[in-house]
Amino acid sequence: MSIKRGDLCQSLLLAAIMGFAPAALRAQDTYPTRPIQLVVPVPPGGAADFIARTVGAKLADALGQSVVISNRGGAGGTIASAGVAKADPDGSTLLLNSITTHGIGPHLYASLPYDPAKDFLPIILLVKLPLIMTVNASVPAASVQDVIALAKAQPGQLAFASSGNGGAPHLAGELFRRVTGTDLLHVPYRGSGPAVIDLVAGRIAIMFDAVPSLLPFITAEKVRPLAAASATRHPLLPAIPTFAELGFRGMDISLWYGITAPAGTPKPIVEKLNAALAKILEIPEIRESFAKQGAEAAGGTPEQYDAFIRAESAKWREVVKQAGIKAE
Repeated sequence: MSIKRGDLCQSLLLAAIMGFAPAALRAQDTYPTRPIQLVVPVPPGGAADFIARTVGAKLADALGQSVVISNRGGAGGTIASAGVAKADPDGSTLLLNSITTHGIGPHLYASLPYDPAKDFLPIILLVKLPLIMTVNASVPAASVQDVIALAKAQPGQLAFASSGNGGAPHLAGELFRRVTGTDLLHVPYRGSGPAVIDLVAGRIAIMFDAVPSLLPFITAEKVRPLAAASATRHPLLPAIPTFAELGFRGMDISLWYGITAPAGTPKPIVEKLNAALAKILEIPEIRESFAKQGAEAAGGTPEQYDAFIRAESAKWREVVKQAGIKAE
């Protein structure tokens, strides 16, 4: 029996396609075959660690494989990020990335040991923690407009605290300065804890931060909340207006955390992780647990998360450049 050349080519092409398809399906069906390491770029404790452990436990149940949380703090998350960027792209090593590692940080350093755009594949945006603007209760300001008036009457003297140079609370203050045309004094601390202590004591007038670190002092009326840096009012502080409501556009600032994998991770694995994590974020107890911490469960596709990261990076690039901020 003779076989025409055209028929032979078609047969070989069909065999090649069928050979590749099962391989891709097997990557999704058999994954994971060993424990997954979720690298957290901060020490144990705090919002990032809480989010990673909460999600990690449910992900282990969903995939039938253990998820090990590995805390690797230091150098603004660059150490952890560089390590994951160099890991095998097989879905066994993931990064809890953030506004620090992929939004602000890349613009603070003259050089990074990783490329935030080329070395990672976005999987899903997990949560957002909107920042709020607060003042010490003794500051004679009952509104954002009052703060602006005070700042303009005392250029460079009204101080705002941050958790550290180049962090989201610092950039929030810089963005506020740019949006309102005020001259505030930035006082960086080593973490939110000591910054909040000085805010409560009255040694610092203003602070932008996520709700969890401030709520006990707001409740005790030692700190006064003035505005939420989010699109909608904060669920834990519904009486506080947003900056947008007050006429200040662009003051939309949140700490955010998501999950990425090393570049080259097979698409079926990325899709399987995204599907599992999206379902986890819809679990009522998970959403409630996050809400109690002032966090909003997010979700979406890998493509949506990629677009979100790119938009955040572009936004903070301009703020860092105009403020002349450099990594310490």
